[in-house]
Amino acid sequence: MTAAEIKKDIYWIGAVDWDRRNFHGYSLSPQGTTYNAFLIKDQKNTVIDTVEDRFAGKLLCNIAHVMPPSEVDYIVVNHVEPDHSGALPELVKACKPEKIFCSVMGEKALKEYYDISGWPLQVVKTGDSVSIGSRTLRFVETRMLHWPDSMMTYVEEDKLLISSDAFGQNYATSARFADEVDQGELARQLSRYYANIVLPFSSVTLKLLDEFGKLGWPVDMIAPDHGLIWRGEGVARVLDDYRRFALQKPVNRAVVFYDTMWRSTERMAHAIAEGLVEAGTPVRVMSLKSDHHSDVMAEVFEAGAVVVGSATHNNGVLPLVSAMLTYMKGLKPLNKVAAAFGSYGWSGESLKLVNEALAAMHFDMVEGVRAKNRPTHDQLKACVEMGRNVAKTLQAKIAAS
Repeated sequence: MTAAEIKKDIYWIGAVDWDRRNFHGYSLSPQGTTYNAFLIKDQKNTVIDTVEDRFAGKLLCNIAHVMPPSEVDYIVVNHVEPDHSGALPELVKACKPEKIFCSVMGEKALKEYYDISGWPLQVVKTGDSVSIGSRTLRFVETRMLHWPDSMMTYVEEDKLLISSDAFGQNYATSARFADEVDQGELARQLSRYYANIVLPFSSVTLKLLDEFGKLGWPVDMIAPDHGLIWRGEGVARVLDDYRRFALQKPVNRAVVFYDTMWRSTERMAHAIAEGLVEAGTPVRVMSLKSDHHSDVMAEVFEAGAVVVGSATHNNGVLPLVSAMLTYMKGLKPLNKVAAAFGSYGWSGESLKLVNEALAAMHFDMVEGVRAKNRPTHDQLKACVEMGRNVAKTLQAKIAAS
């Protein structure tokens, strides 16, 4: 895609990565992704953020559609993660900027990633502003949303917030604006992105949303570093979505994920799901052999109850379950009802170990079920009853919240 004007004299100059499926090495991105960068034409022509290094030529080409890269005066580095700063050395070489603006932590990260000898860095912090002619750029540090160096840039006269990774989605498309694509798919990608990337920083997100409210800056467009740009009614909607995401209030929905050896734990999973549905809680059942951990995490984020099953293997849990629990713990989901289940051959430690892992995430625990070798009819009945208990506990939690 070539440069696209998103506001008068403000251009998208990023790159669309249609083939990206592995995002940052740990999450799937089934719809690909984009690396968004922006060029503002003014007395001081300014580029905000760049793209992955392999798209550096595309970035320079897009700039050249608007002006010769040598005419870029300022660069703003909102975020040093390599998918947004990888092309920075090439851009600096091409335009020889007067100034490069970044946060305090951004300066440290830039020194660690690149040879910045001779780069005209200027550190900015929350509240600082820079005039680029007819426009004023205002900076807001957003430490740990989601890296220490993160910040956002507000273009005052255009009511435009360039928001770095916040409000983004992994979504490769020829469209540039959120209102131009299927809204159901957009909502799924927004939620999936939050669940796998932003979730651990939910308290920071709430603080930032409150801070913006106090600043009183009018915003009619939010341009994240990944995916579609929000405008019109979409601005209020994505702000509301982010507050809802960050609050993590329990909802009447469950996910049962498991791994199994000889399908005994799988039988138990399906029986538990029957109990959940009978008690009025919709459920998604996911096998860790079939579903990637980032897909499962997207469901965990949307669910009020998490039920985890593992056969006992070598006195522990199966490797895929262990990996999923580690991944989930790092993302710090809150306000869940949880339970464990599983089959075993002789020692049966998996139930206790999964229970401990879920309890360590401060979930409200419901007593689980385990079955030796093949679950009996009565044990499957106990699994159904366990599902009912999880549903009732979740519904009571929702009523009390």
